[in-house]
Amino acid sequence: MSWKEENNCLKKVFKFKDFSEAFAFMTRVALEAEKMNHHPTWTNTWNTVSIELSTHDAGNKVTDRDRKLAAAIDKLA
Repeated sequence: MSWKEENNCLKKVFKFKDFSEAFAFMTRVALEAEKMNHHPTWTNTWNTVSIELSTHDAGNKVTDRDRKLAAAIDKLA
């Protein structure tokens, strides 16, 4: 599944085998997001991680920063 642009956000849902794999993925994403100083809005329920990306200081719109983080997240999945 690719990222979907909706309501000024890039959105994607990731599914994993179990909670541990989902949490490990979130940890990897958190480290990358911190390096990029660009942080996702996300939720986790058991094996599912839902992510939304937008740039708050650009008026909550999708920017190149979001696309770069989305590409980095895809590599970590």
